[in-house]
Amino acid sequence: MQPQWSPLFRTDTQQSAAESGWYPPVEGFLFLASGHRGGMARARATTSAANFLPAEPSLQALREAAAGCQGCDLWKLGTQTVFGEGPESAGVMFVGEQPGDQEDRAGKPFVGPAGRLLDKALAEAGIDRSATYMTNAVKHFKWQERGKRRIHQKPTWAEITACRPWLEAELAAVHPHVLVLLGATAAQSLLGREFRVTQNRRTLVESNLAEAVTATIHPSAILRGEPEQRETEFAAFVDDLRFVASLL
Repeated sequence: MQPQWSPLFRTDTQQSAAESGWYPPVEGFLFLASGHRGGMARARATTSAANFLPAEPSLQALREAAAGCQGCDLWKLGTQTVFGEGPESAGVMFVGEQPGDQEDRAGKPFVGPAGRLLDKALAEAGIDRSATYMTNAVKHFKWQERGKRRIHQKPTWAEITACRPWLEAELAAVHPHVLVLLGATAAQSLLGREFRVTQNRRTLVESNLAEAVTATIHPSAILRGEPEQRETEFAAFVDDLRFVASLL
């Protein structure tokens, strides 16, 4: 029997928004057992990764199909698609914003400075990274050239929307017990543009995306912050991950 897509539903906040006529990111069922690949209602992007989804919903098939994705113009900037990584049986999924310079070159998520900081925090919180699934809301590196450096640029809402079918497919394939959204881009891509990470750290968000959904800052925010505050911010980040560990 072929694996089936697991239907995911809107959060209460999204349901209320839909009733008012405004459609937030996750609109209705994400993917259905029928294999439907069509765009979501009132999609903001003119193109979508949905056109590149494979018939087979396994992580391997998704990863192979994503390598050729041209669902938005970011494929022209990125060296390669940086798909998620981790076991399909992972109990926890971490979602960041987009790959950085080192991730783009390596083709793996969270291997740059922010990834190394995340690894350190995971270790202190007692979470084995090899047992987690790591991915990003956007699969290509968006950057601007400054001299010889490639500087990160925040993806637009249209780019986030265009790429979201990959993230939805990863959620359906892994079906994690705990979903951890790292930073505003990841959180808002799935929970709506009004969601605020700083107001919801170390709490459970009511959502059908996973049995337990929570959000915290992206580790890159610690690196970008004031040097004298990094130790304090890192300690708070570890506390957030200890909360995640308590849910596993």
